[in-house]
Amino acid sequence: MKKILLTLVALLIVIQFIPYGKDHTNPKVVAEPKWDTPKTRELFMKACVDCHSFETKWPVYSNVAPVSWIVYNHVLEGREHFNVSNWGHQKKNDGEDAAEEVEEGEMPLTSYLLVHPEAKLSEDEKAQLIQGLKNTFGEEESD
Repeated sequence: MKKILLTLVALLIVIQFIPYGKDHTNPKVVAEPKWDTPKTRELFMKACVDCHSFETKWPVYSNVAPVSWIVYNHVLEGREHFNVSNWGHQKKNDGEDAAEEVEEGEMPLTSYLLVHPEAKLSEDEKAQLIQGLKNTFGEEESD
């Protein structure tokens, strides 16, 4: 048992030297969408900004592997699909999907809310954000 524990500790130490997930620079904000209201922007900044903008706040735990790998991957993926800091300058920006993701409870991620309880929206705030996202980005068309 002691050998297994020592091996795990050694492995945890070694993986700290893997550079993936350590780049916490935020690119310069290029452009934001024209929000329908300041309230929509405020709610977005409360619940979505860390993964869907260049204004990510990198918490201390995002420096410790393997958690850093997960956090970094979530941010990169979030920015790739929907990034309000690069509006109009990014080939893919699924703004029209944003309201649906929030409405279906897909966003914010449960794992994010566990460590960021301040990002949890009340039912009223959630409804306001959904409507604001629809007003700002339009609604996804059904097939």
